[in-house]
Amino acid sequence: MLTAEARTEIAQRLWAAEVHRAPIPPLVETHPQLDPGDAYRIQLLNVQRRDEPVVGHKVGLTSPVMQQMMGVSEPDYGHLLASMRLAESEPVPVSRYCVPRVEVEVGFLLGADLPTECTEADVLAGTEALVPAIELIDSRIADWRISLVDTIADNASSAGFALGAARTAPGDVDLRAIEATLLCNGEPVERGRSDAVLGNPATAVAWLARTVAVHGVRLRAGNVVLPGSCTRAVDVAPGDHFRADFRCGEDEFGSVELSFRS
Repeated sequence: MLTAEARTEIAQRLWAAEVHRAPIPPLVETHPQLDPGDAYRIQLLNVQRRDEPVVGHKVGLTSPVMQQMMGVSEPDYGHLLASMRLAESEPVPVSRYCVPRVEVEVGFLLGADLPTECTEADVLAGTEALVPAIELIDSRIADWRISLVDTIADNASSAGFALGAARTAPGDVDLRAIEATLLCNGEPVERGRSDAVLGNPATAVAWLARTVAVHGVRLRAGNVVLPGSCTRAVDVAPGDHFRADFRCGEDEFGSVELSFRS
């Protein structure tokens, strides 16, 4: 475990990297003893520094491939802040970020607080609607050379999110069988399915509710939860226009768009 002074110093380095768009070397190179507990404390220091509303949470490392790559057996999480909400109609300046990428997700809009001992059934009961989502991720660690503790400390690489207009009741769709296609400038670049997220995105949300409870946090009514990506992350360049289309069987689930400028 690191000292409080060391955690504060790392948080400051990550903060400066984000502010100045100047990624830093992996944290484990300078602090090999950094563990997940330290990393979550560092994450929280920078969340508190922002002094803005937390509007939800995101789950990362939900696919078996990513867990194997990171050498972990469970996901991680980060905070979604009010300033991270992006409008479909307003192009996002790429210069605001270090090395941005987009991912496709089935978002959850909570209509009730989730219990601390949460199950998938609790998630379905507490979800007001499912929503098409694009998550914008970014790494303040140079060249995306991240380990588990690097990404946790860096707020699980959170940077922004956009939500589509469609709303679907969770009981009206098979959560494991939502298909997603990501198009960049009109051309398909990624396809995936919602069961890539721990077999069921509701499983990821239940895990999140139980895990944040350990830190005294509850998932509240009105929160947005991004449970993990259906697809590989795709790099962003100025001028890119992304659209994610979702469907379940013969039924359309909705779409969401996000554009980028210099």
